[in-house]
Amino acid sequence: MTEPPTDNPPAPPFAPDSPLVAQVLPSPNHGERLGVAGPDMLLLHYTGMESTDQAVEWLRSPERQVSAHYVVFEDGRIAQLVPEARRAWHAGAAHWASATDINSHSIGIEIANPGHDFGYPPFPAIQIEAVTALCKDILTRHPIPPDRVLAHSDVAPMRKEDPGEKFPWEVLHRFGVGHLVEEAPPSDGRYFMRGEHGQPIEALQAMLAFYGYGVPVTGTYCEETEAAVRAFQRHFRRARVDGIADVSTLATLYALCASRPGTAEPEPAEPPNIA
Repeated sequence: MTEPPTDNPPAPPFAPDSPLVAQVLPSPNHGERLGVAGPDMLLLHYTGMESTDQAVEWLRSPERQVSAHYVVFEDGRIAQLVPEARRAWHAGAAHWASATDINSHSIGIEIANPGHDFGYPPFPAIQIEAVTALCKDILTRHPIPPDRVLAHSDVAPMRKEDPGEKFPWEVLHRFGVGHLVEEAPPSDGRYFMRGEHGQPIEALQAMLAFYGYGVPVTGTYCEETEAAVRAFQRHFRRARVDGIADVSTLATLYALCASRPGTAEPEPAEPPNIA
């Protein structure tokens, strides 16, 4: 692998946090976690570049000012770039529930995949097996609730699509990682979309906000609402990703909110009536 072209000295080595790590590739791009005792969120990305080596170089370049804690290669190898105790720079401008500094709250895993801009191939089974094992291992060290195992698109729906609708969240959930419910199958019928107004839209926004999405509860189906619905679909209702709140999307969202683990918040309102 070619080292990034830089006059800066290489980042110092460190001991890996996980026994699953095959290689430590230190990145200099990290800092202190701010305002938190430790990570309480696990954030999954895809690398989104044609070459995985290029992506790793990017994550280690001081000029790029980005990083992640881990990279999982297509063949299942795991590299660690930043110690878990440190704040890696992977989320960017993002929001979830009351958290706005997602980097301080999270551990970031980059999953090697060229992404939507470069054909978006399926994730190999051996890679998903490694991602699942790594997530389970991280959860033994950090008390991260299931509903805070998230996609990059969940916390930055206006900007990001990763790891996308082909990522098999159900495999992770089968092994105790993350929060998921059975998808209600898409069907024809009434739906909500951009530009609509009214109480049912407000109820939709309230459910999205209850779960953690950063949407304004205004009663208007705005661009932010459409982006949040699309992000929700990429993670939880992957059969159709279009940003339109159909019956299937609403039913799946309500089931997800109603089964949300470990929360002391009140139950969400009844789902909007779109009959």
